[in-house]
Amino acid sequence: MTEKTRVAVLYGGRSGEHEVSLRSAASVIRHLDRDRFEVIPVSIDKAGRWQRHDLRRITQTGDESLAIPPESPEVRLAAAADGRAAVASLAGAPERAEIDVVFPVLHGPLCEDGTLQGLLELTETAYVGSGVLASAVGMDKDVTKRLAGLAGIPIAPYRAFTRSAYERGAVSLDDIARAMTLPVFVKPCNMGSSVGIHKVKAWADLPAALADAFRYDVKVLVEQGIDAREVEVAVLDGAPPFVSVASELNPQAHHDFYSYAAKYLDPEGASVDLPARIGPEQMERVRALALLAFEALECSGMARIDFFLDRQSGEFYLNEVNTLPGFTSISMYPKMMEASGIPYPELLTRLIDLALERHRTRRRLKRELAD
Repeated sequence: MTEKTRVAVLYGGRSGEHEVSLRSAASVIRHLDRDRFEVIPVSIDKAGRWQRHDLRRITQTGDESLAIPPESPEVRLAAAADGRAAVASLAGAPERAEIDVVFPVLHGPLCEDGTLQGLLELTETAYVGSGVLASAVGMDKDVTKRLAGLAGIPIAPYRAFTRSAYERGAVSLDDIARAMTLPVFVKPCNMGSSVGIHKVKAWADLPAALADAFRYDVKVLVEQGIDAREVEVAVLDGAPPFVSVASELNPQAHHDFYSYAAKYLDPEGASVDLPARIGPEQMERVRALALLAFEALECSGMARIDFFLDRQSGEFYLNEVNTLPGFTSISMYPKMMEASGIPYPELLTRLIDLALERHRTRRRLKRELAD
């Protein structure tokens, strides 16, 4: 009998998207092929504590969200033999579980921004998703837009600045008001799931929106609002990468835009057109732009690329790149892949296979000066 690949599903995290991660991880664990994979659940709680859990205990209720039982043993990540890693108990007990690959199902800062990926690189652990560079760049909306612009991908006008620059008076809100027209969107640069985002319809409301956005990040951006449709594309790495058909999100009028509440709290917060109701030329255009963004940011594994489609001009503008997109039962990345011919369980298998292959390739690289 072939030995199963041991997959540590890592969930939770210390970001504002902690609860979203609990739901994504429940869905991933439910769909992993148990004939091929042995699942080892590992969580990071809001205090940063790593714990290993009994799979049967945290999944026996059938909830849409995984629990983090506080009494589960605390563990650390350690390097093991033959390119494997291990989760080892901190309690002094010899309990230790070797793992072949980590599947990070975390979102937001300290999860998908390169910090976790750097730790996994230091322990030479195979892991699903992009590496340190693409993860860090994709998490920062400002740097994403800069690189996208250099690659020839259209972006909407915006202004990004730090909290310190704003507090010392180096940012002029009057200049922003003269350069843009209402509405504008205020966004934390390093946050996802629409956390901390505000649609500003009156300039008098801008300071309050900035104050809230600065609760989540030290850098924010003010972006020109566009009368636009919201179109997304999923990309799966490979030779060549696989690009899904696009989907379109239609927030209900009472949400005004695709907010956190519309995404996760309101079951009728938005309707979805999958595939998007756009013409063949527009479909090919947005899929080509998605692949261009994936490659420009040097992504690997997977990414969901989000665009605005201007209702007047018909032009696409890059919104953001998500290197660890949501995997809940209603998340668009797996839904777009399924609509394009890759079912959820197969998608997870391919992501793990990609991670293992990349790990083998990187281990063959020389780390010392050759004789």
